[in-house]
Amino acid sequence: MSSPKISIIVPVYKVEKYFRRCLDSIVAQIFTDWECILVDDGSHDNSGKICDEYAQKDYRFKVIHQENQGASVVRKKVWLNSLFYSHL
Repeated sequence: MSSPKISIIVPVYKVEKYFRRCLDSIVAQIFTDWECILVDDGSHDNSGKICDEYAQKDYRFKVIHQENQGASVVRKKVWLNSLFYSHL
């Protein structure tokens, strides 16, 4: 299986109320060669459980659970990891 053409990074923190709508809109895209990396940034609501639910239903969703570090740290960490793994 080849790497997806698009990686979508979604920092997740206290978004339970509208998070399913966001994820459903990603799934509904016509373009299908993507992966979505959901980074649960220490949410205390059900956002992390929703991440896991979508990852179980669709292999294109990947989930990272971590202590709260803020959205900018999340984006940088995932971006650096993707650079590292793309050269292996």
